[in-house]
Formats: sequence, C-alpha cells, structure tokens
Amino acid sequence: MIKQAVLEDIKSIAELAILLWPENKISDLEEEMTDFIISNNTVIFIFYDGTLPVGFAQSGLSNDYVEGTESSPVGYLEGIFVKKEYRMKGIAKKLLIQCENWARKQKCIEFASDCELTNTSSLSFHLNTGFEEANRIICFKKRL
Repeated sequence: MIKQAVLEDIKSIAELAILLWPENKISDLEEEMTDFIISNNTVIFIFYDGTLPVGFAQSGLSNDYVEGTESSPVGYLEGIFVKKEYRMKGIAKKLLIQCENWARKQKCIEFASDCELTNTSSLSFHLNTGFEEANRIICFKKRL
C-alpha cells in the first residue's frame, strides 16, 4: 500500500531516510520531512508492507532551471529509498509513479532527478524507469 505522508508519519519517514542519508542526524531529517509535508510544493509517499513502512519517495517542484528541461515548474525526485530486503519487487517504481502523478496534477510536463556519479544502482534505477541522462557534472568547492 502507498499513501501520501502526513505529519503523524514523520518518525517513520525519518527512520527510513537515515538509512538513505546516514551522514545526517535523525532530528534534522524529521525537520526536513516536516517541511516537505506541510509545503504545497512538495510531497512524500510511503510504501507499506502491511503496517510496516519499507520505502519512501519525496518529490517537489522546481521553478529554477533544471538540467536538460525546457519547462517550469519541473517535478523533481528529491529522494527515493526502499529497504534492502524489499528491493527488486517494483516498490521504488510504484513510488516513482506516485510522484510523477502528483507532478502532473501540479501542471508539470517534465520530471527530473539526479544521482551521484558513483551511484550505479541509482543510475540503473533511473534509466530503467524511463529517465534519460541529461548531463554529468563534477562540483567543486573551496574555503575562502
């Protein structure tokens, strides 16, 4: 079962999100997920196996330029995660479809995403779900 997240789901989402982004603090993820849920421009969907949350996807609208797109706003997949033991069962694809349908309802005609250059499983997922690669970049920084 997939449902759109509400504020009561924050703890469950953050517990899944920390598995995706372990460099974060769970309290920071709870705050970020709260912002996503209360915003009109973002959404989170949760996949349940019975009553157990096993995956989530978060999506938003980007009004800024998105690499390779020609319209605005663009639906944007901000994050997607499924617990390891539930992978390869089509759950991530179902979550993605929910995000795409939400973006269509927001009048988007394009949907985008990104992944790290070294994240080959994410690259494979994106290509296998209909995304096409728009560009590759390496970002730089330095302290001033």
